[in-house]
Amino acid sequence: MSTAPLLRVTDLSVTYGVPRRGVGLGTGAALRGASLEVYPGEIVGIIGETGSGKTTLARATVGLTAPAGGTIEFDGRDLTSLRGRELRKFRRQGRIQLVFQDPLRSLDPDLTVARLVGEPLEVAGGRDTTRGERIDRALREVGLDPGVVRDRRPRDLSGGQRQRVSLARAIVTEPQLLICDEPVSALDVSNRNLVLNLLDRLRRDLGLAVVIIAHDLSSLAGIGDRVAVFYRSRLVEQGNLHEVLTRPAHPYTALLVASAPSLGERSAIRPDDVRLDREVAGAADPGGCVFADRCRFAFADCATQPPLLEVGERWSAACHIAARWPDEISENTPIRTGNTGTLTKGDR
Repeated sequence: MSTAPLLRVTDLSVTYGVPRRGVGLGTGAALRGASLEVYPGEIVGIIGETGSGKTTLARATVGLTAPAGGTIEFDGRDLTSLRGRELRKFRRQGRIQLVFQDPLRSLDPDLTVARLVGEPLEVAGGRDTTRGERIDRALREVGLDPGVVRDRRPRDLSGGQRQRVSLARAIVTEPQLLICDEPVSALDVSNRNLVLNLLDRLRRDLGLAVVIIAHDLSSLAGIGDRVAVFYRSRLVEQGNLHEVLTRPAHPYTALLVASAPSLGERSAIRPDDVRLDREVAGAADPGGCVFADRCRFAFADCATQPPLLEVGERWSAACHIAARWPDEISENTPIRTGNTGTLTKGDR
């Protein structure tokens, strides 16, 4: 793996309804102070509930949503500073590609597969005498026979085939970064595994960096390198996928792991350790921990927003007790002592 990140997102904030960059964040914040790095050739999972900021991060990275603050650097270049001709030129190059969740909605139903896959090459402009060859090569890369599917339309294909056409369209420009927004949520189990394994192969064969946005941690368990967990527009934990799944450092991540039957046996956390304090969350305090109103381990310090605390190499969590949790949480052991009080599992 390269020692320099391909994508570096720093303190990124997005607020819908705010007309210009630099305006202070309010209750409309869709993303608050997110920082993330993606290295060449790795798969990074972005996990979280609906509305947690995952898709907003993806849209901001590809320039579909304007940030209110922070920076997005790609291959050492600050994309948030690009304007006008420079921005259009960068987009035409197709170095970052976004694959949408529903191929039925993202693929023009009136175009053939060949036209759909070739669209990014048309956008790039210029005379390309190898366009047909590049389209066929992209189709073969995703496991489709050009001779069979080239002249078909999306309605003539299965769900798995349509998503592979979307992937072919994304890789035809030979990008460096592929961002997939819920790429398997609309597929059945067999096609889901096929697409996930295909993404793993593409990153190895083509040297791609891949970001996969998902609700389900278990879908990433076999292919992901690192994971970033979002909750209520904030990044709450990021780190090596295996380490995070085995010993999550944030109570919300632990809840996700414990809730997945296929992952529970791998983790040191048991479901009862991280049950929600409330079934229905109240309004999150933007000045404090976004998970505090549901966390059974919350205490006075949680009224202030915890920083991302380092718990390992390239592994951090936004929790005041991240470096000590879960080892020091037991029925009789205090989590924290001092002027702000003491809390144990039995206090709730």
